[in-house]
Amino acid sequence: MNKKDFIREIIEEDLRTGKHRMVCTRFPPEPNGYLHIGHAKAVCLDFGVAQEYGGACNLRFDDSNPTKEKQEYIDAIKADIRWLGYDWGDHEYYASDYFIQLYEWALQLIKKGKAYVDDLSAEQIREYRGTLIEPGTPSPFRDRSIEENLDLFERMKNGEFPDGAKVLRAKIDMAAGNMNMRDPVMYRIIHTAHHRQGDAWCIYPTYDWTHGQSDSIERITHSLCSIEFEDHRPLYDWFLEQLGVYHPRQIEFARLNITYILTSTRKLRRIVEQGHVRGWDDPRMPTLAGLRRRGYTPASIRDFCGRISIAKAATTIDIALLEHCLREDLNKHASRVMAVIDPVKLVIDNYPEHQVEELDAINNPEDPSAGTRKVPFSRVLYIERDDFREDAPRKFYRLTPGREVRLRYAYFVKCVDVIRDNKGIISEIHCTYDPATRGGDAPDGRKVKATLHWVSAHHARQIEVRLFEHLFIREDPNEAGEGQDFMTNINPQSIEARTECYIEPGVMPVTPGDTYQFERLGYFTADQDTHPDRVVFNRSVTLRDTWAKVQQQRDKAL
Repeated sequence: MNKKDFIREIIEEDLRTGKHRMVCTRFPPEPNGYLHIGHAKAVCLDFGVAQEYGGACNLRFDDSNPTKEKQEYIDAIKADIRWLGYDWGDHEYYASDYFIQLYEWALQLIKKGKAYVDDLSAEQIREYRGTLIEPGTPSPFRDRSIEENLDLFERMKNGEFPDGAKVLRAKIDMAAGNMNMRDPVMYRIIHTAHHRQGDAWCIYPTYDWTHGQSDSIERITHSLCSIEFEDHRPLYDWFLEQLGVYHPRQIEFARLNITYILTSTRKLRRIVEQGHVRGWDDPRMPTLAGLRRRGYTPASIRDFCGRISIAKAATTIDIALLEHCLREDLNKHASRVMAVIDPVKLVIDNYPEHQVEELDAINNPEDPSAGTRKVPFSRVLYIERDDFREDAPRKFYRLTPGREVRLRYAYFVKCVDVIRDNKGIISEIHCTYDPATRGGDAPDGRKVKATLHWVSAHHARQIEVRLFEHLFIREDPNEAGEGQDFMTNINPQSIEARTECYIEPGVMPVTPGDTYQFERLGYFTADQDTHPDRVVFNRSVTLRDTWAKVQQQRDKAL
């Protein structure tokens, strides 16, 4: 991400004028779920600008809600950031480490008459807050004395009251046009152990009270936030001004929206908890763990984040761009192999029954140094069922009765017969071959219009292949009918598992994470379910690049 954008322009101006001598950013995830592709944009921006300008980026976990946070999420977030290629060194922080300082600052606001303990319930607070066109109503507890507020807040901390009985609120302006300024909650009572602090606290600061002060404590120079925090900035400014502490500069940018993808941790958690996927790392999930398991590479994610704009205005990116970035990377690095995922037998009647040839196959045409490999060829092969049509349409150029095609790296073959099983389904395709056509064209100059991939039936290894479609059926998963929500858009056919697939034997053994291009089919990555007795491949992405095609058409039009 080295394109000049408005954030980098601000940073360069601050450095030029001497406002800051170095850049210090932070990536502040809440450990309440796994990172998703939307977070990747923020990770690349936060860490990227710090690297570009010779500064530092803190990793800070905003862990102020013990009811939703887990060590599992912290470990996953750290693994994802490292996988993307970034490291925070010794700059690892937790908002929970600032609880004592935040508590003391809360006392300071109470003593200034800028905060009070409120007995209203959460529902009543919402009712009293008013609407966008109507001012709020002050709480009947808003004018408690400083002494009473200090006493009640101390008793809240000491655990004298049950959950929800009281909150601490900032005293700002119940008629403010910005709803965030209408006496926001700073502390709530939660009798739940914290993953780091244990039972030391039973009152926990809200995100709005924690965020800005944490940036201040860490001396963040440029606090980069997604656009939904723009309306919260006046509140953060108010807190910092009232406390008289160091004031970071917050800059907002548009969050990442991608077609067919949700970038809401809360909604993704609901999908996981209701069992619509097999966990946070399900290859259909837009989490970085899910994308990694599917076969996405760090380079492809960074490339994608570098291509999208950093701007204020919200835009929706076509998922085809994300897939294009993956193809671009895998095309350079993934070895080519032949595999058949919907097999039908092809028998070459005039090929010697026990003969086996070792044919030379290219590992990667994009990388000459990758060399070649040997692929066994024999009388009985598997080909894709879709590569044969008994009654072929006019523009079908693959195998059909009486037609000749090329077998990749091998020979020309011509279909002479088919055999059906007792259900009428074709079980074997019988052909003849021309020995003079090995590895190339026919000596007499005749041409064929199709080249098919194949594997030797006797030598092939059986594998399981999982094919994925979008997890949602709509481009905007949040678009739902009246009385419905995004869950109605979940695609019931987002995964198809095929257990009788075959791959050339030289691929074995396979390690989870190994990625190959299955010729003519797409890029496939070995799943973590792979073990010596079971090999499972996830289709990472198809070969068809709709994004590149659209760009070519645009270039021609220009």
